[in-house]
Amino acid sequence: MPELLLAELVKKEQLKLDIFKFSVKAPSIVKNAKPGHFIEVRVSDQTEPFLRRPISIHYLDHENGILEFIFQVKGKGTEILAKKEEGSKIDIIGPLGYGTFQYDNYQNLAVIGGGIGVFPLYELEKSAKRDSKTVNTYLGFRSKDFVLLEEEFKKISDKFILTTDDGSYAEKGFAINYLEKDIENGKIDSIYACGPLPMLKAVRKLAIEKNIPCQISLEERMGCGLGVCLGCAVKTASSPADAPEYWHVCKAGPVFQAKDVEI
Repeated sequence: MPELLLAELVKKEQLKLDIFKFSVKAPSIVKNAKPGHFIEVRVSDQTEPFLRRPISIHYLDHENGILEFIFQVKGKGTEILAKKEEGSKIDIIGPLGYGTFQYDNYQNLAVIGGGIGVFPLYELEKSAKRDSKTVNTYLGFRSKDFVLLEEEFKKISDKFILTTDDGSYAEKGFAINYLEKDIENGKIDSIYACGPLPMLKAVRKLAIEKNIPCQISLEERMGCGLGVCLGCAVKTASSPADAPEYWHVCKAGPVFQAKDVEI
């Protein structure tokens, strides 16, 4: 069950000009959280902004009860959050979500992410490595200026590929092209993805064509995180055209079997 708590901000790091990593003391959430879960953060003690901000869980330190999350400053809410100082309290609800990453039945995992969508994939990889899985990582960014968490992912990956669209750093091109080669060579038995919608569409298409099990984490706008506001709907793939059916990302997801949703 999700809990509401005031979590102490024990460490604040600025990874890029507009990207921050917060480490908060939240042992009860850490105890129950799984890879793919998210939290809802109240950014202000005032009435504005009213809605909480959904943020994926980046890393869980079970020994010390520390939860890490990373966010990009995109608007008023995240701008307020970025001004929090170490030692302050942050109002958090979590862990949230029903659909989480599941890899128990697979051994050779392909984890692919793009841009700020790479953040929730780190805890997935850490968990999978603890369970002796083979982790192949494929990360894509627009250019060198946007590359994040390279060393962190590299350390926990059996194979690591990093690409930039413009070739300004590492491999030029798209991460999915390297994933496709490894699928064709029989090195992959499952795929886990999070990132920009065009990337997720391409990964979903590839997984269906190659008949590879694929799980995707969707990042819809979630006002409440509890299935009340109904603002994060995604169409089910089995829906008839004349009577579409929808799931809500916060409640049924955020992680879905790629074949089950239409994106």
